[in-house]
Amino acid sequence: MKRIAAVILLAASLALSGCGSNSNVAGNINGTWNATLNSSGTETLAFVTNLTVNSDGSLGTSSIHFTANNTACTFPTVTETGSFTLNGNFNGQVSGKFHYVVSSAATAVNTLTLEGTVSGGQITGTWMVTGATVGCSGNGTFTMTPMLGR
Repeated sequence: MKRIAAVILLAASLALSGCGSNSNVAGNINGTWNATLNSSGTETLAFVTNLTVNSDGSLGTSSIHFTANNTACTFPTVTETGSFTLNGNFNGQVSGKFHYVVSSAATAVNTLTLEGTVSGGQITGTWMVTGATVGCSGNGTFTMTPMLGR
């Protein structure tokens, strides 16, 4: 009887040892992310931000730093809002829908909207920017990747 119990305990331990063993940076959206936004093959905007998914699925951010290339858009002071619809599995792999909006809080309001998916440790999708600044408009694709040491 003791041998049967020991075998069952060993089998259960082996079966459960895989749970959570693959939780790494690629499976977690919380942390610092580097974003590159392209339009027609040219990098238009880039930013680094620190994302946190709140318990209600909304995105919290603690900082954002923009680099504008080939665009008249500026974001000197911003407000950020967003959401993340979570999917996942028992191996710690996170996936889901990503929605992120950055608006400048200046007299000329510019708004950047990103819509994408989280999968394979990165966020990819489409972006659109509109604004009151002359020449501030555009769209394209984006890729966000986690920064090391986050």
